[in-house]
This record gives sequence, structure tokens and C-alpha cells, in this order.
Amino acid sequence: MRGLIATAVLVTLGWTNVLSAANNSVQGAKKDEAGFDGDAPTAILIEASSGSVLFEKNADELRAPSSMMKLMTAEVVFHAVKQGDIKLTDEYRVSENAWRKGGAPAGGSTMFAAINSKISVDDLLHGAIIQSGNDACMVLAEAMAGNERAFAEIMTKRAREIGLPRSTFANSNGLPDPGNKMTVRELAILARYIIQTYPEFYKLFGEKEFTWNKIRQPNRNPLLNSLEGADGLKTGFTKEGGYGMVGSAVQNGVRLIVAINGLEDSEDRATEAKKMLEWGFRNFEVRTVFGADQTIGYAKVFGGDSRSVALSSREPVKVMVQKNGNDKLIARIVYSGPVRAPFEAGQKVGTVKVWRGSNVAVETPVYATAAVGRGSTIRRAVDGAAELAIGLFRAGAEKL
Repeated sequence: MRGLIATAVLVTLGWTNVLSAANNSVQGAKKDEAGFDGDAPTAILIEASSGSVLFEKNADELRAPSSMMKLMTAEVVFHAVKQGDIKLTDEYRVSENAWRKGGAPAGGSTMFAAINSKISVDDLLHGAIIQSGNDACMVLAEAMAGNERAFAEIMTKRAREIGLPRSTFANSNGLPDPGNKMTVRELAILARYIIQTYPEFYKLFGEKEFTWNKIRQPNRNPLLNSLEGADGLKTGFTKEGGYGMVGSAVQNGVRLIVAINGLEDSEDRATEAKKMLEWGFRNFEVRTVFGADQTIGYAKVFGGDSRSVALSSREPVKVMVQKNGNDKLIARIVYSGPVRAPFEAGQKVGTVKVWRGSNVAVETPVYATAAVGRGSTIRRAVDGAAELAIGLFRAGAEKL
């Protein structure tokens, strides 16, 4: 364990201070012949446990997600089941609209749901995930929200709740619509959320086939038969978005997630996803930057009986780094402050971001390790005067 520059830069409303963080270090990543240069127009590779980014290319470019956005449909249904709003045994009727626009007559991916038949939520999830059935998604949407547009609004709202600030949805299945937009970064975040939140449902993504209406269809994910440890997630294609996929695999206890989009050929999509995952498994390993509850840095306090408060993460802060590399990681604590007293121990104060090179490798919340009470009248007056002086200084500097 050598070589980490662990500076905690406190970015506040009034000033920028540099403090020393805890004295532990970690080997960083060296960009050399082991670097990855992918062919996909947009791509990202992350480690699932920490969310550490190993590679990214135009990862924040909004594109049509095609059938990959069925992951969001699945999440909405998973959430409803977990909340007790619906049951896996509930049966929903296949409307003419779902049959005509998403079923066999449409000529797209379908589970071949028969018109006016009733299908359980469990079977509809199998059809949507394994067979990529547009009809399955539409049946779920109509039953749960009345129509696809209303269900899409639920999808967008739910996306914001789980940390996807830019994704928008206009239908349940990814069929072409200008309102369907996602980035590969948010697709990877969504995949990670599903894997961690719904382990009992995630196994559906790894099932290699499903038969409905006497028609057996294989899982469309090419990684399941070509990469050791692959167990998800979803492919997609539309003329607007190109070929894309979100994939995940586990090797030696490490799970990686890849998301790519915009390729021109389905074989290129499969090759690119597999190549990126293999590169990640071959070249990276997990290192701990800060332990759970270890002091990472300090935040300045306003009007308290203490001038500062120590900050820590509730979970270990781990980063994927290249094996045998020597680039240094930089950790920065970012918060808006000073933190106004009084407050209790455990209050969220900000985040610690760990950079590997120019990219944020991991970001996690940090919390106050101790309670800080209300300070004396003199202490509050001094802090108020300091804040006023800093505000006047900033206002003057902005006019220069």
C-alpha cells in the first residue's frame, strides 16, 4: 500500500481550504499499454460494489436506449412487488393495443402474448426480461398505470428517486420515441441498483430461455454463452440509438458492469462488451482507500461549541485500481458550509470523491462523527462576522 495523495479539499460557500486526510495510501492506476480504447461511441465500465469507474467514453451523452430501458420498466415492477402494491401472482389482461403494437403483428421482439389472455406478473417479467417482449412491457404498463404514457411518467419519477437525474421515458419498452433518452452512465447505475436492491429478481436476467404460448425463445444476451460469470442484463437496438447493451459478470468475487450504445452491428456489440469486461477483470483489483468510520477529513462548523467536526463514511471507501500501477489517487471532501450548529452525530455533511486521473472513480456520502452543540453568543457573533467578511470579499472579487 503506497503512493496515495489523500488530500481532502473542502469546497464551501465561503472559502476553499486544504486539509490533510487520514494517513493511509493505496496504489493507483498507471495508464500504459493496459489502457482500453473502445470502439463504441458511448461506453462505461464500473465495479458494482463501489461504483468505481474503470473506463468511460462519452458516458454522459443522451441517446435512445432502445430495449435497454426495459431495465427501468423492470425496476418499477420490482419496486411495486417489494412494496406490496402488486403480487407476482396477479394476472393482467392482454389488450388489443398491447397485442397489436407490441405483439406478433408488430414484428418486433415479443413474448407472443395472446390477445385477451391473462398473464401473471411473474410470467410477464420473464417475457419482458428474457424474451425482451414489447407486449409484456405494455401489458404491465397498462395494468399498473392505465396506459403507457402514465406508466412512463412513473418511470421518470422513479428514475429520479434512485439517482438518475437525466433519464426520460415516453413508453415502457424502448420503441422509438423522442422522449426516450438515457446515458450509458445512468444505464450502468440503474443496473447496479437492480443488482444490489433486488437479488431475488436479478436471477431472471441470467435465465437462458423462456417458453410462452408454446414458443421457446433464448435470452438475447450474447454474454451468457460467451463469458465466464456473465449473468445479465439487457440488449437493445433501434435505428435511432444503434446497437447497445448493458452486461454484467462476476469473476473471483468481483462484479463488473458494462454499458455501451451506438454501435452499427450486433456482433460488434457483443464483441465490444465482452472485450471491455475481460479487460477490466484482467487489469484491475479492489483496494480500500478509507475504512468504515475512519476519519477522512474535517468540516468547518458555524456557531457551534466546536470549530470543526470530523467526517467519515459508514462503509469502506473502495476503488478499483490497475494492478501494478503507480498513478496516485486524490480524495476530496465536497460539502456546502460551514455546517450550521447544532447537529447530531451521523448527520450527512457531504461526499468524498476519489479521482483516478481526470475521472471520478468513486463518490460516497460522509457523515459527522460527533454531535456539535450550539456555541456561545460570542462564538456565534465571531462566526457571523467572519461569514460577512468572506461574503464581502467574494462580492468584491467577482466585480474585478
